[in-house]
Amino acid sequence: MIEFINGKVDFISPEFIVIDVSGVGYQIYTPNPFLFQKDLGQMIKIYTFQYVREDVIALYGFETRQERTLFTKLLNVSGIGPKGAMAILAAGQPDAVVQAIEDENEKFLVKFPGVGKKTARQMILDLKGKLNDLLLDLMPDLFEPEKVVINSGKYSHDLEEAIEALKVLGYAEKEITKVIPQLQQEQLPTDQYIKKALQLLLR
Repeated sequence: MIEFINGKVDFISPEFIVIDVSGVGYQIYTPNPFLFQKDLGQMIKIYTFQYVREDVIALYGFETRQERTLFTKLLNVSGIGPKGAMAILAAGQPDAVVQAIEDENEKFLVKFPGVGKKTARQMILDLKGKLNDLLLDLMPDLFEPEKVVINSGKYSHDLEEAIEALKVLGYAEKEITKVIPQLQQEQLPTDQYIKKALQLLLR
């Protein structure tokens, strides 16, 4: 497995970033690609997980090992695939996710795209009591408020990118539409729009 990649951020899309390593571009799916907007053209280290199935080989990337660990734990839950796990991590609140599992807070967990009551219950059954060390690692300050992306035409470029990113994560258009008025009240970079939107969607 590739533990991490050191390279220059060459391209950012709503789904993935491209890291240039000595002239080779690695397509890496991340929970919030626009979080790396500030690093465009800069060297970064990104912790990776190689996902292999019969019909797909993909690289997923994370800012920290703890975030990657939670991603891999989520993949072990029946009913959660890479897209679902990425949507859960995109909110930038892995500590809240772990806490919800430990507290058996299904109401919080079902707010994520693709997570119904059955999947939330499965997350609790499979992971409760197995994430305590991870929670301790996450609690300090690893995950500060992050940014957001959207796509529409009626909005600013940053808001449009944020909307597009939310759609990629699996949020329905009607859910996104509900939070747009609050987002329009502020002028934010894409990643901050995404972070704020996710906070509103998870209330």
